[in-house]
Amino acid sequence: MDSLQSHGAGVTALQWHGWSDVGKVRTNNEDRFLGVRFDGRELHHLGKLGEATLSDMDYAFAVSDGMGGAMAGEFASRIAVEKITTLLPRSFRQSAKGLQIGFADVLGELFDKIHRALVFVGNSYEECSGMETTLSLCWFTPGWMFFGHIGDSRIYYLPGRGGGIKQLSHDDTHVGWMLRQGSINEREARSHPRRNVLQKALGGGNQFVDPQVGAVAIEPGDLFLLCSDGVTEGLYNHHLLDLLRPSETSVPGTHPARSIVEQAVANDGKDNTTALVIRVL
Repeated sequence: MDSLQSHGAGVTALQWHGWSDVGKVRTNNEDRFLGVRFDGRELHHLGKLGEATLSDMDYAFAVSDGMGGAMAGEFASRIAVEKITTLLPRSFRQSAKGLQIGFADVLGELFDKIHRALVFVGNSYEECSGMETTLSLCWFTPGWMFFGHIGDSRIYYLPGRGGGIKQLSHDDTHVGWMLRQGSINEREARSHPRRNVLQKALGGGNQFVDPQVGAVAIEPGDLFLLCSDGVTEGLYNHHLLDLLRPSETSVPGTHPARSIVEQAVANDGKDNTTALVIRVL
């Protein structure tokens, strides 16, 4: 973060694709994904598939996975993504110095306001009592991707210059902590009986919000994947890498987000399953 202006000179555009599936068991989809482009004056919702320049507006993409009885989880994830559309444009295009100092504060405030809104609604309506949601958010501006995260949805990064797939977000579970410490491996984490017990989320009985925030200098060819835990219940990281990095046998026009979701549902499908893939051009 020493020189925000020195990165991203070759970054001109983004290409994105999102897909979601209710899965084999659930009757309603408590996942939500969002794509928007915005400046300080206006905001536009993006379709599931598209490509656009980064020259005049910033972009934000998010995945949230709601939890709660009846329709409360679905409502919680919807509130989370809707709040992004009203709060993030206020922070558009600070100076490079301002972003260097304050992007973590901007995202921290955003997560806090979403949390407060969920707690208020949960306390106001019995049918929404205890509702909560995960949230993984990527904010793209020329040269940089800033991210905020809470819960067990995930943000992955696949550098265009080569190398393996990297999980940027930390699962807010004890099992995720054990995996990061190296005390268990990916296979053991996937089968652990408490792998889905969250230590942090937005809303519910969580008193304080402490999201993980970070930044990545972006270059042409970089790929980012945001996904709900329905994806990671059905696919290991090396499967995700294979689906994100097309091979010579890949069918032209195949969209990786749909391929990831369909394969995860075929392998597991016990939860709602959502993927959002963003490619830097």
